[in-house]
Amino acid sequence: MRKLCSDKPKKLGVAVNKGAWSKQEDQKLIDYIQKHGEGCWRSLPHAAGLRRCGKSCRLRWVNYLRPDLKRGNFGEDEEDLIIKLHALLGNRRNPS
Repeated sequence: MRKLCSDKPKKLGVAVNKGAWSKQEDQKLIDYIQKHGEGCWRSLPHAAGLRRCGKSCRLRWVNYLRPDLKRGNFGEDEEDLIIKLHALLGNRRNPS
C-alpha cells in the first residue's frame, strides 16, 4: 500500500498546502506542464516547486486549468446531440 502524500512531508518537516489554490501556485503548475508536459503526477509537485500532492495537482489541471477546457452552457447543437445519443443509448454505462 502506498503512503499518503500527507504522511511524507510530516517526516521531512515540510507542510503540504491544503485548501484553495493561489494564483502563484496555478501559474507554477501551468508553466511546468507547458514546459514538460503531463507526466508522473506523483513527482510533479516537487519538480514544479509546489507544496501539494500529485493528486491535487492532477485534479487542478484536469478540472480547472487545462487550456482546452470548455466552460459555460451547452450550445443548441450540443444539446441536440446529447438528446439524440441518450435516446439511442439510454443510461448504459458500457456502450459496447
